[in-house]
Amino acid sequence: MFFIILRTKCALLVLVIYLSDQAFAKTESSNSQQQPISDEIIVTGSPLSATVGESLIGVSVISGEELANNLSGSLGETLKKTPGLSSTFFGPGASRPIIRGQGGARIRILDNGIGSIDAAAASPDHATSVEPAMASRIEIIRGSGLLRYGSSASGGVINVIDGRIPDSIPDNAITGAARIGASSVDDGIEGSIGVNLKIGDLGGGTMVGHLNTSSRRTNDYNIPGFAENALLHASEEEEPFGIVENSATRSRAFAGGLSWIGNVAMTGLAVRNLDSQYGIPGGHGEHPQEEGSGVTIDLKQTRIDGVTRIEFSGLFETLTINGGYGDYQHTEIEPDGGIGTLFANKGYELRAELVQAKHGNWQAAYGIQIQNRDFSAIGAEAFVPPTSSAQIGLFSFHELNLGNWHLEGSVRYENNRHENDTNSISRNFNSFSFAVGADYHLSETTRLGGTFFHTSRAPNTAELFSNGPHLATNQFEVGNSNLDNETATGGEISVRFRKGEARISLNIFTTYYRDYIYERATGNEQDSLPEFQFTAANVVFKGFEIDAGVKLASINNFDILADITLEYVDANLVLEGISLPRIPPLSLGAGLVLQNDTWRLRAEIDYAARQNDLAPNTLPTNVFALINLQSSYRISERITLRSSINNLLNSEARQHTSYLKESVPLPGRNFKLGLTLVF
Repeated sequence: MFFIILRTKCALLVLVIYLSDQAFAKTESSNSQQQPISDEIIVTGSPLSATVGESLIGVSVISGEELANNLSGSLGETLKKTPGLSSTFFGPGASRPIIRGQGGARIRILDNGIGSIDAAAASPDHATSVEPAMASRIEIIRGSGLLRYGSSASGGVINVIDGRIPDSIPDNAITGAARIGASSVDDGIEGSIGVNLKIGDLGGGTMVGHLNTSSRRTNDYNIPGFAENALLHASEEEEPFGIVENSATRSRAFAGGLSWIGNVAMTGLAVRNLDSQYGIPGGHGEHPQEEGSGVTIDLKQTRIDGVTRIEFSGLFETLTINGGYGDYQHTEIEPDGGIGTLFANKGYELRAELVQAKHGNWQAAYGIQIQNRDFSAIGAEAFVPPTSSAQIGLFSFHELNLGNWHLEGSVRYENNRHENDTNSISRNFNSFSFAVGADYHLSETTRLGGTFFHTSRAPNTAELFSNGPHLATNQFEVGNSNLDNETATGGEISVRFRKGEARISLNIFTTYYRDYIYERATGNEQDSLPEFQFTAANVVFKGFEIDAGVKLASINNFDILADITLEYVDANLVLEGISLPRIPPLSLGAGLVLQNDTWRLRAEIDYAARQNDLAPNTLPTNVFALINLQSSYRISERITLRSSINNLLNSEARQHTSYLKESVPLPGRNFKLGLTLVF
């Protein structure tokens, strides 16, 4: 079936192809996979430019060959191989990233530096409105990267950058990139096309336009056996074999941007529209016990983004003002076609950052952030009442270089106000956060760094005001309007070594949370669902990440490279000694690469240990090891052919971080084929 679809539809898909703005800037060159990671500039985390190698905290930049080979239909699945990350995997349409065991309201998903302005954090079955197919690069900040982006980033930040507001002048009148792709496990077809247009000169600058569109369609995906685990399957008389029902997805996105770029200033505006439909597998719906039940989510968002940047030559270096407005809604459609619940979120976010010019060894930046949103949920699963939220934050970053020492400090003040529009209950929160760090160059190849932070997160509207059935998690959720700020005190130690093409980094972290907000089972039932109430307790997170790579040899113009990642996180309630739910197990990834200027062949293993460190009323998750094969062939400077086989042995795998792990396994063997064109 896969090859029939590929053969009959490739002609049509040439017109609907994958955008990679990295290719627009011609950064996906013939040696893109060989670019040293330490040279990549980070735009997320601090307004003071730094490279990955200079960062004091855990940072990853996914771009070029790595992004192309791991691209998936959801952000969580695209990033899950990155050190310290896993995913919620609520089916292929709704898989959000998890960083060091943290997800939901503690992970800030950014769309070109501005919040996603959606309802994804409210529930694990809500997809993020950020479309990974349009990304040119994705930056992940693990640890205390929240000071620039607010209390909702206390677990980390993920910034998806797609360049729909051009910030550089292309070399030619028209530049662009395109891609087609197909997958066997779900009869999937995807593609998009995008261009940058050098329009002409105006007022001492150059007008540059940007257009792109993407499309993706997948059917229910295949699995090696029954969807439910052996224990649940034994109690079922009939159950589909070899397929996960209601896991199909559809997605379309369109974006256009226009920029004026001068010598010392630029300004731009972009509009994007996203229309996505995806099924929620596992029999969730208003009547989940009925055969064939399953909700389909129809997600739509229109957003407008703008940015202005001015360069100075005096006391200050640059002023950047950017913002975004989003109009989001998604409709949960029941199996009979009726509307179950309608979620809507309208809001805006504005940021201004002023970077001070260097004074000797010292540099600083100052910023303000303003957010506002109106959220509502109407229908059978309206577990959160209509609410209004407003936030204002003030922050400052400072750097000092003293020989082999590099010192950093940052502070943030934030005010959050949440109002329950139904009963006019409002809460107001003031919080103060700070972080300090130091880095010492032990030698030209080795650096030792550490950070200490104290952060404060205001509870969100779901934690304060929930009161209703939440069928996605099979719970009746009850908020707690008396919750106070959640504070975290912790540190991280990092060691980084790089010599030639050998590298290794180690991050060890621990965080003590005071009044950590989570859902605790009360032992009661409402609407035939177990009742869970948001409560606060003291919690400790700790763990480590190791990421290493080395060039083993060169044979007949081919380089042989190896890489390995190892990660672990543990999270427990301090007094009870009980584990928190859905914490990822010890995970290992290892790969072997054979490459030259034309070919790149990779074999890898993705291993997850058995998770026996369990929260109450949860089941252990068995060990799994998935073998994946990837290849890319550069036909010419402009055309690259990619193929892969994921889960080569068609092994059953269940992800402990998923609410649906007992009924929705990961996909089976998957053949993927893609063609990229740069022009």
